[in-house]
Amino acid sequence: MPGENLSRDEARERAALLSVDGYDVSLDVRSAVGESQDEPRTFRSVTTIRFRCNEPGASSFADLVAPGVTAVTLNGKDLDPGEVFDGTRIALEDLAAENELVVDARCAYSRTGEGLHRFVDPEDGEVYLYTQYEPADSRRVFANFEQPDLKAPFRFEVRAPEGWTVWSNGAGELADGVWRFAETRPISTYITCVVAGPYHYVTDAYSRTLPDGSTLEIPLGAMCRKGLAPYFDADDVFLITRQGLDFFHEHFDYPYPFGKYDQAFVPEYNLGAMENPGLVTFREEYIFRGKVTQASYEARANVILHEMAHMWFGDLVTMVWWDDLWLKESFADFMGTFANVGATRFQNAWTTFANRRKAWAYRADQLPSTHPITADIRDLQDAKLNFDGITYAKGASVLKQLVAYVGQDAFLEGARRYFKRNAYGNTRLGDLLSVLAETSGRDMGAWAGKWLQTAGVNSLTPQVLLDGDGRVAELTVLQEAAESHPELRPHRVAIGLYRLEGGDLVRYARAEADVDGPRTVITELAGADAPELVLVNDDDLTYCKIRFDETSLATLRDRLGSLTDPLARALCWSALWNLTRDALLPARDFVGLVLRFASRESDIGVLQMLQAWAESALVNYVAPEGREAAGRLLAEGALRELRQAAPGSEHQLAWARFFASTAADEPGLRLLQDLLSGAAAIDGLDVDQELRWAFLEPLAAHGLADESVLAAELARDDTASGKRHQVRCLAARPSAAVKAQAWAQVVESQALSNALVEATIAGFAQASQRELLAPYAEKYFEVIAGIWADRSIQIGMDVVRGLYPSLQDRPETLAATDAWLTAHADAAPALRRLVLEARDDLARTLRGQECDARAAEAAAG
Repeated sequence: MPGENLSRDEARERAALLSVDGYDVSLDVRSAVGESQDEPRTFRSVTTIRFRCNEPGASSFADLVAPGVTAVTLNGKDLDPGEVFDGTRIALEDLAAENELVVDARCAYSRTGEGLHRFVDPEDGEVYLYTQYEPADSRRVFANFEQPDLKAPFRFEVRAPEGWTVWSNGAGELADGVWRFAETRPISTYITCVVAGPYHYVTDAYSRTLPDGSTLEIPLGAMCRKGLAPYFDADDVFLITRQGLDFFHEHFDYPYPFGKYDQAFVPEYNLGAMENPGLVTFREEYIFRGKVTQASYEARANVILHEMAHMWFGDLVTMVWWDDLWLKESFADFMGTFANVGATRFQNAWTTFANRRKAWAYRADQLPSTHPITADIRDLQDAKLNFDGITYAKGASVLKQLVAYVGQDAFLEGARRYFKRNAYGNTRLGDLLSVLAETSGRDMGAWAGKWLQTAGVNSLTPQVLLDGDGRVAELTVLQEAAESHPELRPHRVAIGLYRLEGGDLVRYARAEADVDGPRTVITELAGADAPELVLVNDDDLTYCKIRFDETSLATLRDRLGSLTDPLARALCWSALWNLTRDALLPARDFVGLVLRFASRESDIGVLQMLQAWAESALVNYVAPEGREAAGRLLAEGALRELRQAAPGSEHQLAWARFFASTAADEPGLRLLQDLLSGAAAIDGLDVDQELRWAFLEPLAAHGLADESVLAAELARDDTASGKRHQVRCLAARPSAAVKAQAWAQVVESQALSNALVEATIAGFAQASQRELLAPYAEKYFEVIAGIWADRSIQIGMDVVRGLYPSLQDRPETLAATDAWLTAHADAAPALRRLVLEARDDLARTLRGQECDARAAEAAAG
């Protein structure tokens, strides 16, 4: 892994020296099918790069990660591959003013989801290929200059097995056995793409009359594996696509610039999706094999719109280097929700954003690895790890605050000018700030310094003083920051006052104000009736942790379910979860609130988030001595809600899944068995194949579904999805031999694909098996340095994160982590970051358990 790294300094030096005029890339993937003696299995890649050098006679290098190079020609001169290629770079000496480099290489198919991934469908034996490059894996497929600011036009041609279809960024056609694709506009290497195989492909079209009277025609396509075709609701994908294209054309005033718009749902995908212009790739789990809730459809729509926003933010205009990754990801994350609310049926998407996306941001922003939104990215390993909750969700939250700060019209006009001035180019922070300063008249430098260039999250707490008549004499908002990141920021917030009316908790007063500094008096609310709940950051305008005064917290403990506004309710739940994670609210109190009030949650996405938080509270923050009783209460509550939910409703489905995840005693597990066998039924609950696997995992984890049961279920669902479920369930079984085998498959072997590594890790770590997993804590620290050195960065991340012994929640594990960090001070910074993050989560777990234990002792005494 380290030999594949590229530093920011190297990229800057190369960009100052070179400019690229174009690529011709020829791939021969006919070797993807049939038997192969190669190890690894390889394909031929021939690349021609035309580029200029502004210092003739200088030296540089091209990037290529490949098992071998057959020939290298520079400006007509044959170079010795053994002398110029070291496995990751091709040395280029004595460059001319104008150059042509031709590289004929043997590149390897991937099983890790990086580069050109090869997947064999167990259902029918068909082979499927797709590429995934971000941030720097196109060099695994063709020779190039792998950095975002060396943009160029690309022409691809692909020789594929007979009967296959091939897609790339541009429109393609088959002639004389070769698929040839139209030249792209100038784009970065990491967003080029090839998809090939016997995919099921559906077409549609989009048209729009432009302001100049011309008509924009965009061919639409969507594809998936043949085995998923019966479940593929392409009509809904196309509906969201057309709605999104209308929305962005209306707001961006820059026509979609990349011709066609294909969307490929591909197997064993590491990401949610990738914004390759003209050929967006998605994980195929967004095709739903069983019944799911509307939250899943909303999430898919959000991802479709997120990737579409990238066509402008990221593809048309691209950051110079990964420091400014936020220029594409933060904007796309914001625009995904902005468009979802503005263009689709998912009108409550900002509620989901407040509840789900921000939870990701709050966690990331309190880790020791937190960083400013504009990050310091030294190299590609840093870049890979910064696709995180800061860059995505915090960045999007800050953009929402920016819209409140400058106004929506000024924000969108700034975006329009940004596209027109920088089309097909690369930008830095200042390029965007300058247009926003123009359109808003605001001091964007000061705003950026506070919000984009400092790390950490602020807490906002209300203080209420009442006069003799019971009215608000003074309402103050206190702002605090962690000692490690003491920056106090300007917040544009709404403060809502709530009271009970006819049994409902409703807002009766609201004021918008600028909160700045440690103490801000909200004069607009003086004289209002005394509130029972003060909600700082009502309507979720800013990015902060909400705190409560004592009266408000007491009201939520008694009346949270009476809060009628869905967004306000979601904000309160999020705040209570942050209090739990910060060891300010006992975990069993949070679980109790979920048991009392979750049944009244109308928003299905919020309900499912509450269920996930309740389970996390049980596993991580409830004191060990209270875990069994709290778990039993959760399972009983889940079963009660399951039986009371409307038959066939999505709430019923959500409670069924939650019950399966919490069932641990003999009656609950027996009910799962009976639901699987048909001996029991719950009115309206369809136990489809995906739900069957959800029921089987806890049975496997408690020793009630052995290898033969899981083999029989795989025979029933002999598909790629079924295989992943079976692998996870096999690794979940409570046996020392099973755990040893799972460990060996992930740590000691590279035979498993990325998807099966992920499934094995997920099954291995079962909360009910802490003692069984104890021996692997010491082993973890013995192997991770070797894993990081030997595996691809994606697999390294999966293993280091997934196998950290977080279930060994004892001070001894914290001490072992500290010992490893001390002994490996010179380890790769990205590896140390992953271990530091896991350590921080464990320390937070122990603080939460102490808080919960103290509260239980106080209640008992």
